[in-house]
Amino acid sequence: MFTLAIVGRPNVGKSTLFNRMAGKQLAIVDNTPGITRDWREAEGHLFDQTIRVIDTAGLEESFDDSIKGRMRKQTEAALKQADAILFLVDGRSGITPLDSHFAGFLRKQNVPVILGVNKCENERVTQAGEAEAYGLGLGNPIALSAAHGHGIEDIYYALEPYFPAEEDIEEDHDKGTYISDDDLDALEGNKDFDFAALGEEEDLSKPIKIAIVGRPNVGKSTLLNTLVKEERVMTGPEAGITRDAIAVDWCHNDRNFRLVDTAGLRKKAKVQDKIEKMSVEDSMRAIRLAQVVILVLDSSAILDKQDLQIAEHVINEGRALIIAVNKWDIVEDRNEALEQLQYKLDTSLAQVKDVPTVTISALKDKNTGTLMDEVINIYNVWNRRVSTGQMNRWLAALESRNPAPLVRGRPNRLKYLTQIKNRPPTFAIWVSRPKELPPAYRRYITNSIRKDFDLPGSPIRLLVRASKNPYKG
Repeated sequence: MFTLAIVGRPNVGKSTLFNRMAGKQLAIVDNTPGITRDWREAEGHLFDQTIRVIDTAGLEESFDDSIKGRMRKQTEAALKQADAILFLVDGRSGITPLDSHFAGFLRKQNVPVILGVNKCENERVTQAGEAEAYGLGLGNPIALSAAHGHGIEDIYYALEPYFPAEEDIEEDHDKGTYISDDDLDALEGNKDFDFAALGEEEDLSKPIKIAIVGRPNVGKSTLLNTLVKEERVMTGPEAGITRDAIAVDWCHNDRNFRLVDTAGLRKKAKVQDKIEKMSVEDSMRAIRLAQVVILVLDSSAILDKQDLQIAEHVINEGRALIIAVNKWDIVEDRNEALEQLQYKLDTSLAQVKDVPTVTISALKDKNTGTLMDEVINIYNVWNRRVSTGQMNRWLAALESRNPAPLVRGRPNRLKYLTQIKNRPPTFAIWVSRPKELPPAYRRYITNSIRKDFDLPGSPIRLLVRASKNPYKG
C-alpha cells in the first residue's frame, strides 16, 4: 500500500490532516505543541486511492536523549517507511528558521516531498506565508486547510504520479457471528439450532488485536518494543510519555498481531489536564476495539485499586484479559508476590475465574514468549463455541444436582440453554420465572459453564429469558 508520511514542526496541523485522511478521530489534536510523540499509522483515502498515512511527532532540532530528541528519532524512523512525504508548514505564522532547516533535511531524502501550507482559511492572512514557502526549494506549495478539508484534491494531484498502477484492497469484516434479539426467543427448544455449527474456518491472515494497558510507567511501551524487536515507540523514566494509542502490525510464529500501546491510566480524580483526558479516552477506545487486553502491572505494586478498575473495565467490555507482572527480575520474595496476586484475583476480580497471569521482564525480554503463548490460548477460549445438544444435556444434570430456588413453593425450571455469540462466549437460558432467579444462582450457572466447558479466564455473558407458557393461547 502506498505510504504517505506527514511531517513538520510542532503545531502546524499534522494530526488534524491525519485524522481527515483517515476519516476518523484517531490522533489527539490540541493547540498545545508537541502532543504527538510517537509516529502512528492508519489506512486513509484520497478520493479513489487507499493509502497508508503516517502521523509523526513535530520535528525538533534536538539530537540528545531528551523527549524532544527521542521524538526526532521516532520521526526519522517513520520517514524510512514512506513512499512520499508531505511537509506541512503554518501559513498564518509564515516560514520559520526551523521550517527552513528541515526543508534542507528533506531535500536530501531519496523520497518525493510535497509542500503543504496549512491553515489557509483566510487568504489575506496567509498570502505572505504562501509566498515565503516558495523559498524552501520544494516546488510549488499547496494551500490547504486540514480543519476544513480545503486543498485535499491538490494533495491528490501532487501525489498522483507516485501512486502504484494497481493495488489490491483487502477489507476486514471482523464482526463475528451473532444472533439478533429479534430472532432470540424463537430459538427456545429449537433442536436444529447449533451456534457451534455456524462458525466458519478462522482466517489466520487477520491480525489478533491486542491492547497493552496499565498505569503510567509500568513498562507498556518497553514491552511493545521488546516484542517487535525495535524502538518503535518512545520509552523513558518520565511518566506519561505515551499520549496517543499507537498501533503496530507484527508477525510472531506465523501469526499476525496488531499491538496497540496506550497511555497510562491514572485514577479518574487525578486526571485534570485536558490532554491527559484525551489520552485516557484514546486508551479506552483501544480497549473497546481490542480482542485481547494485556494489563501490565508493576511488580512493586501488584493489582492496586487502579489496576483492578482497569481489569473490571476490560471484563465489562467483554475483552479477553491477560495480566503481565512486569519488572519481575527485581522482586525479592517471589512466592509472597505470587500469593498476593492470587489472593487479590480471587477476592477482588471474582467475576472471572482463572485469569491468565505471566511474570515478565520487558526490559530484559524474559518470559515474553510465554506471554504471547497465553495470548493465543485466551484468544482461542474467547472464540470457543459449544454445541447446543451438549449444553442441554449438561443443563439437565446441573438442575437435578442443584435446582434453582423455589418460587412461592413452586420450582423455577431451567428449560433450555444455547450459545448465541462468541467473542466473548454468550449464552441464553430460558427459565420459568427469570425475574425470580437470584444473582447468586446466575453466577453459579456462569461459573459452572466456565468450568465444565473449559472457558477459563474469559468473560462469559448469560442472558436469562422467560420461557414460553405452554398453556397460554
